[in-house]
Amino acid sequence: MAYPTRLLSDDEIIEAEFRPHWSGLLREGLVVVIGLAIAVILVILDAPAWTFVALPLLVLVFIAKGAIKWFTTLHVITNERVIYRAGFIAKRGKEIPLEVINDIAFNQTIVEKIFGTGDLMIESAGTHGQTRYRDIPRPEAIQSLLYAARETRMLHIKGGQGAATVESTASQLDKLSRLHDEGKLTDEEFDEEKKKLLGGN
Repeated sequence: MAYPTRLLSDDEIIEAEFRPHWSGLLREGLVVVIGLAIAVILVILDAPAWTFVALPLLVLVFIAKGAIKWFTTLHVITNERVIYRAGFIAKRGKEIPLEVINDIAFNQTIVEKIFGTGDLMIESAGTHGQTRYRDIPRPEAIQSLLYAARETRMLHIKGGQGAATVESTASQLDKLSRLHDEGKLTDEEFDEEKKKLLGGN
């Protein structure tokens, strides 16, 4: 279930797109193994037929929530923002513009390092605060990718050397206005960036 391209802006490009690490399903996998072991025991004991219907249903109930959560959770990194989406029927999500990110940290226990997973903490300005994302595959590599994407984004916004394209002042002002209207920039941040674009002090 890929991120819908219709939700991207005109110049937005997906840099990375992934689900949580498969190790997040270890508990569900253990339930399946236990269910199979119980099924073998039931066969040996010549259990009633209804138990072979009830057992798969019980296993399905135990693993359904975790499996659906994993399958419907999506992390997306574009050249403009970090996107988190989750949920099948009742959906939830969060977006963090790259330009408001202050710090990116990752954390791995010894076991998580063996499996190649970990947590990612993104600290951002304004109302976003700190956001922790769990079961991130290759968190150190994702951290590096985010830092690189943020630096490119800042150069892009400021019109600095190395930007992917050169935007006109009007276009940049329009983008800032949209970010401000969407609540992604505070009044102070909007005024400051506007002054920079217009050559103010």
